[in-house]
Amino acid sequence: MTPPNLAQKPDERFTYGMYCQWDDGERWELIDGVPYNMTPAPQRRHQGILVCLTRIVGNFLADKPCHIYIAPFDVRLPDFNEQNDDDVPTVVQPDLVVICDEKKLDERGCRGAPDLVVEILSPSTSRKDIGVKFQLYERHGVREYWIIHPSEESLMVFMLGQDGKYGRPQGYGRGDKATSSVLDGLELDIEEVFAE
Repeated sequence: MTPPNLAQKPDERFTYGMYCQWDDGERWELIDGVPYNMTPAPQRRHQGILVCLTRIVGNFLADKPCHIYIAPFDVRLPDFNEQNDDDVPTVVQPDLVVICDEKKLDERGCRGAPDLVVEILSPSTSRKDIGVKFQLYERHGVREYWIIHPSEESLMVFMLGQDGKYGRPQGYGRGDKATSSVLDGLELDIEEVFAE
């Protein structure tokens, strides 16, 4: 089955069960039942930053109980505790996730909010990452959300407050060392992340 022709059915909502049947070779995300095409592949700089970040965070987690995954990796976010995965209206593929609760992991990926989500902005996805996904991750309780801006060589770290909302971000640029409330003890050298 191929993905929907959105021009013909702009108001139709989709589920993870439908998403799993799409076989056109492209990558998709569903947010509240709305499909987003993730083609084309990210640019080389985006991938270089992701590889560097994966190495740093992966090494940090080597002797810790949390797990790191990179896209493509399905994160299903149920809205109403849907018992059947096929009914879940949201599945995203963040650039990088850290999950500390093993009960959320299965053969399909992750069901429920990761502890940390990282999105590296691309021209084709930046609007979605800053707007739609920001609200989505906040609503589902992602404890920490990192947005990396390659052209500005900056990192914004949003932490979930007691009120369930992201507060003002911590901003980092070249020469800074970023820290994390989720990955206690991690010190991320921003110079290294953008060194390529």
